[in-house]
Amino acid sequence: MMRNTRIVVLATVFALVAASCGDEGGEETTTSTATETTVAAETTEPDETTTTSPPPAGPAVSVAGTELGDVLVDPDGLTLYIFTNDSEGQSVCNDACAATWPPVAANVAIDGSLDAAMFGSATRDDGSAQLTVNGQPLYTFSGDSAPGEVNGHGLNGVWFVVDPQGNPVEAS
Repeated sequence: MMRNTRIVVLATVFALVAASCGDEGGEETTTSTATETTVAAETTEPDETTTTSPPPAGPAVSVAGTELGDVLVDPDGLTLYIFTNDSEGQSVCNDACAATWPPVAANVAIDGSLDAAMFGSATRDDGSAQLTVNGQPLYTFSGDSAPGEVNGHGLNGVWFVVDPQGNPVEAS
């Protein structure tokens, strides 16, 4: 009986987490196919099945609308930033900085609506590969918790969101 309750609770938590990750009104510019996930829960009625469809997650770097206009976002819809203290092709944001400004991995896909030629990669001090746009390393911001947020824009005059052409958006 305790095992059955745990399975039902886990299925419910999964459904709630999946629902909370959905699009919150931001413009979706990528195309993806949502796959239906079926979670079978053992209960006192053996034929009971719970079906949930996870929200479509953008499979690639794409463009989304924010209060600053259209900007580049990661596959989870989080805003991408450049750090003006970086030199072209080389990140200087490491250790504690990288904990606050996580680098975007170079192996992420690029949406077909973007010019793939403007993207590349740079090798970080730790040996990992980081995605670049127009030679500038890309980051997310730990202070952005939902798609469309631009909380890191203009911080310290060196962190800026990136427009669909790969250029920093002027501080507002």
